[in-house]
Amino acid sequence: MLTKTIISGFGGQGVLSIGSTLATAAMLEGKYVTFLPSYGVEVRGGTANCTVAVSDEEIASPVASAPEFVVAMNQPSFVRFQGVLQSGGLLCANSSLVNTESARSDIEILAVPTSELAEKLGSIKVANMIMLGALVRASTMISYDAMVKNLTEILGEGKAKLLKLNREALAVGYNYTKD
Repeated sequence: MLTKTIISGFGGQGVLSIGSTLATAAMLEGKYVTFLPSYGVEVRGGTANCTVAVSDEEIASPVASAPEFVVAMNQPSFVRFQGVLQSGGLLCANSSLVNTESARSDIEILAVPTSELAEKLGSIKVANMIMLGALVRASTMISYDAMVKNLTEILGEGKAKLLKLNREALAVGYNYTKD
């Protein structure tokens, strides 16, 4: 089954990292994957987004004109990408920065205060991994166990010291329930 996701936010929020980590983990799980990043010349602080397609069969096109999932890490991304989400699709929003009151009535919203949860873990830099955990739980693209198992290989030696914190962040997102 082909599943397409658009992940978006400001440069510096780890948007492309979410997409790359998801794509790599799915590939290591034996799935077909495409990863299509897009960002402005200003990068940090500018807009960034990527499309990830995961399938059990070969993928004909990486373009997601009507994705099943959208991740919006900031308000401009919510405004821009909720319109392309297919009817019945799921929009995962960083509710620390995104007001979803104007969401379309034909889509589902998963509001996760990723920035606040990341600060509780001690680093705003893992807000992206919290959102990735929530997305993994909400979708069937990849199993959580495969994501955790492959995280060491995905992050590489350069980020080995951050492995524990990233695993904790994934778990927080995966286990998040609205109080």
